[in-house]
Amino acid sequence: MDTAATGLTFRDATDDDVDALVVLIESAYRGDDSRAGWTTEADILEGQRTDPEGVLAVVKSPDSRLLVVERDGHVVACCQLEHRGDHAYFGMFAVSPQLQGGGLGKVIITEAERAARETWGVGEMHMTVISVRNDLIAWYERRGYRRTGRMTPFPYGDERFGIPQRDDLQFELLVKELA
Repeated sequence: MDTAATGLTFRDATDDDVDALVVLIESAYRGDDSRAGWTTEADILEGQRTDPEGVLAVVKSPDSRLLVVERDGHVVACCQLEHRGDHAYFGMFAVSPQLQGGGLGKVIITEAERAARETWGVGEMHMTVISVRNDLIAWYERRGYRRTGRMTPFPYGDERFGIPQRDDLQFELLVKELA
């Protein structure tokens, strides 16, 4: 039995989840708390990763689902799925730093792929990852995602996305065909 999946429940986020989700996402990527896990961006970005308005917009969007993952009644992870025609976009993925490295992320991304196929009948999942995040990209590649080499610029100057600590940030599109 996969112990990472033990006791997990998946549900769509509601307005009442917004504050807890912002705390989770920030803790997984920014600041000293994020250093407890391996997904931290604290060395390349300071400031916020998201805000209540951004999370609420995803919750309210008719073409999106923000999956909340709970264990024993506590929010431990989340991810966004957005329907974009023939594919789904995967984003806003966060796992509590204290639970990273134990297989929980694999369980969640598998469930997200299943949900996207069943909900929208899409054949591909797309995501963007900061191109200098080699460890994170390698993790996604082990899950079947492939690098496309298609880059989009990082929104320098827009502090809603953080304060860059280097000048070479850009997003790379990763794609996976869903069976």
